[in-house]
Amino acid sequence: MSAIDTSNDFTSADVRKRVRMIFIGSAGNLVEWYDFYAYTAFALYFAPAFFPKSDPVAQQLDAAVLFAATFLMRPLGGWLFGYLADRYGRKFSLTLSVVCMCAGSLIIAVTPTYATIGAAAPIILAIARVIEGLSLGGEYGSSATYLTEVAGEKHRGFYSSFQYVTLIGGQLTAILVLLILQYVVLTEAQLKDWGWRIPFFIGAGLAVFVAFMRRELHETDAFLAAQKAGVTRGTIRELLKFPRELLLVVGLTAGGTAAFYTFTTYMQTFVRLSTGLSPTETTLVIFGTLIFATLLQPLYGAISDRVGRKPVLMFFGIVGTLATVPILMTLRAAGSPLVAFVLICAAWVFTAGYTSINAVVKAELFPTNVRALGVGIPYALTVSIFGGTAPAIAHAFKSAGHEDWFFYYLAGIIFLSFVVYMTMRDTKHASAMHRHA
Repeated sequence: MSAIDTSNDFTSADVRKRVRMIFIGSAGNLVEWYDFYAYTAFALYFAPAFFPKSDPVAQQLDAAVLFAATFLMRPLGGWLFGYLADRYGRKFSLTLSVVCMCAGSLIIAVTPTYATIGAAAPIILAIARVIEGLSLGGEYGSSATYLTEVAGEKHRGFYSSFQYVTLIGGQLTAILVLLILQYVVLTEAQLKDWGWRIPFFIGAGLAVFVAFMRRELHETDAFLAAQKAGVTRGTIRELLKFPRELLLVVGLTAGGTAAFYTFTTYMQTFVRLSTGLSPTETTLVIFGTLIFATLLQPLYGAISDRVGRKPVLMFFGIVGTLATVPILMTLRAAGSPLVAFVLICAAWVFTAGYTSINAVVKAELFPTNVRALGVGIPYALTVSIFGGTAPAIAHAFKSAGHEDWFFYYLAGIIFLSFVVYMTMRDTKHASAMHRHA
C-alpha cells in the first residue's frame, strides 16, 4: 500500500487521505483508553466477583492487579511496541497493539467468577490486565509517531493533538456507557450479577473493528525512507545515542502527566468526597469538563503551529505553577455542580497546553529510526512514576490529614517541567522529523 505524502504541497485528495489516516490512526487510541477507564468505572460492580473479602490472597492480588498491571507494564509495552514500530513499521505496531487490547478486554468479559473457579479468577484477571498494560504502554509511542509523521509540517501540532482528543474520548465513552447501564438499561443488582461484563464486550468489539480499519493504514514516508536507507532501526543501542532527548521527554512529561491524572482520574473521588456532590452530579460534572478538555486540544495544537511549541508549553508551566493550588483549594469548598465545573474547566485551560502538543514535541526530538522507542519508553516510565501515582499520593496526604500538601506537590512538579520548557529548544523550528539516524 502506498505511503501518504507528508509534504506541505498536497492536493485535496491528499488532504482527504491524510484526514482518513489520522482518524484511523487515532481511533485505536480511543478504544485503548476506553478499555482502561472501563475497568476503573466498573470496578465497583465486578470486584466482589473476583476478590471476595474472605480470601486474603485474593485481596493481595487485587492490589497487584490495580497497580502493577496497569502502570508497571507500560514501560515494557513502550519498549516492545516501540521496537516493532521502528523495526517493522508503524502500521504493524498499531494494529498489534489494538489486537492485544481486544484480547485483554475479551478475557475480562468471559472470565468465570471466584465462586466458579476459585483463585484462578483473579489470576486470569491479572493476566488480562498485564496484556492491556502492555498494549496501552505501546499505543502512545506508536500512535504519537504515526500521527506526527502523517501530518504535514505546517499542521503537525493540529493533527497530532487528536491523540489526546481520542484519549479523553475513551474516558468519555466509558463514562457514557456507565451512565446508560446505570440509569437506563440495568438495575444495580443486574450490574453486579452480570451487567459489568457488557462494557468489556463492547471494548473487545470496538477493538476488532479498529483492527480491521488499521489494515488500511498507509505506512509513512519517513519510515519507508529510513527502511530504504538501511539504517539500524528500533535498537536500544541506537536510542542511547540521544541521552539529552530521553531526559527531555522525562522532564516534558512529569508535570503534565501529574496534572492530567489529577484532573481526570482523581477528580471523580476528589469532587465526590470534598464538595458533597451526589455521585450523579459528580459524574456529570466530570463528563462536562472532559468535553471541554476535548475541544481545547485541536485549538491549542493549531496555536502551536502558528507560534511554536515552546510558548504553549511555557503557558502550561507558568499558569499551572501559579494556579493549581488556588484552584484545588477553591474547588474543595465548592458547594454546587456549576462552581465545580467552572473550576475544573479553568484547570483544563492550562493543562491542555501540555496534553495538546506533548506527543508532537516528543516525536520531533528523535530521528525516524528510533522515534517510536524514544517517545514510548521514557514517556511510559515517567507516567508510571508521576502520573499513575498522583491519585495514590493525593489519597495518602488526605489520609494523613494534610490534603493541601498534594496541591503544592502538583504545583511543584509542574514547576520542574516549566524549567525544562524554559531551557529547551522549540521543536517546531528545530525538528528531527526529517532525519533517519
